[in-house]
Amino acid sequence: MRIGEMKSSFDEFWGEFRKVKSGMIGLVFLGLFLMILFFEPLLLPFEQANSRWKDITYWEDNPASAAPQWTNFFSSKKSAVSMPLEVEKKEVKNAGTIRIIEETFIYDYQFDAAPSDIVFRASGKANPTVMISIERPDGRRIDLLRKPLEVTEGKDLRIAIDKTSLNEAYNFLKGLDAVTGLSKQTLKTTDILFSKVEDSMVFTPQALKGEYKIMVSLILQKETDVIESTEMKVAGRVHGILGTDNSKRDIWSGVIAGVKWAMLIGLLTALISVSIGVVYGVISAYLGGWKDSLMQRIFEIFISVPMLPVLIVMSAVFKPNIWMIILIMCVFYWVGPVKTVRSMGLQIKEETYIEASRALGASNTRIIFKHMVPLLIPYAFASMALNVPGAIVVEATLSLLGLGDPNIVTWGQILQDAHNGGAMLSGMWWWVVPPGMAIAFMGMTFAFVGFAMDKILNPKLKTR
Repeated sequence: MRIGEMKSSFDEFWGEFRKVKSGMIGLVFLGLFLMILFFEPLLLPFEQANSRWKDITYWEDNPASAAPQWTNFFSSKKSAVSMPLEVEKKEVKNAGTIRIIEETFIYDYQFDAAPSDIVFRASGKANPTVMISIERPDGRRIDLLRKPLEVTEGKDLRIAIDKTSLNEAYNFLKGLDAVTGLSKQTLKTTDILFSKVEDSMVFTPQALKGEYKIMVSLILQKETDVIESTEMKVAGRVHGILGTDNSKRDIWSGVIAGVKWAMLIGLLTALISVSIGVVYGVISAYLGGWKDSLMQRIFEIFISVPMLPVLIVMSAVFKPNIWMIILIMCVFYWVGPVKTVRSMGLQIKEETYIEASRALGASNTRIIFKHMVPLLIPYAFASMALNVPGAIVVEATLSLLGLGDPNIVTWGQILQDAHNGGAMLSGMWWWVVPPGMAIAFMGMTFAFVGFAMDKILNPKLKTR
């Protein structure tokens, strides 16, 4: 029978909730955030984004400060996108103890703006002589690198063409009048490699579209030399869904990784603080007399203390930690539902069944937690939903001030990095707007759900 009553109550609540359009919108967004949370491993293009967000070496193959890839659709001048290159041909030649690994990578270049870099990586344990050259669609071949290098176990060999082959790009231009008196520092290797050969190519390069062949030769002189794998990536001028920051980190990965921390901060803070506030308010109402007055004075002390300055001071004094931040927020957030709960508790304690329980010898603890608190659970859920946005915004504020937990990825930290990196002054809107919109949508989600629940469950606002 009890299960049937619960089902009937839920059906009645759901029928009322469906009538509140803002609540349904909030519920849709909440489902979307939960799906992102559940499918995070599939949505992250960089699997170790959570643990290596601050590790710059993890992101070094990406372009720096690159706009989102979809911005190409709105631009008449298409920029090269980031992509891995496939091996068209691979050969291993033996000459006595010497082995030569030859690989040819194909890059079909059909853009107006050249990529920012081309990166070659090799893993294993060897001391190879590396030779890299590129064959352009116009038939010209440019030798980009010839150098003995070292591949150590556990650390990849990494060659960035843009910086490594600057001299070779300069030599390629020597036959042109445009090079006269030109400083190497003003050149960009990839702009030269992917431009038509003409006198103005240094100042106004015109894209040479077509198929480029990048040939890599690894000469191994020892039998113990081992090359386990090789790969080549193009770092474009545009990258991914939300672009990159000035440290080459993928913004999309940061925003997705921040969802779980926003949910944890908001829900855990709301759960703990509202639970404490509801119990405190009920106890204050039930006890009455001088005990009620004393508890209300304590409540007034906590509610009069400004939370944000205290949080800033505590975060500055102690090492910033997400659990410490949640604990401090709970210390101040519990006062939110106390007044409303106390007024409801004063009405409930006058009910006949409360008097009957007291007459039968039920303890105060049993009456409070068995008969009074359960009646306030619906209101508690509404209060929790309304408290979530505030907790998320407070954490984002602390992170924006540089007082957040540096060991996790939050939207506030992304905004703080954008502020320090001068994102708005540089026009890097994609570094600021996505985390800001994420905070706004997360707050809106729980605010809509909370307002809808409050409208139905709050005795002063309920519609049923």
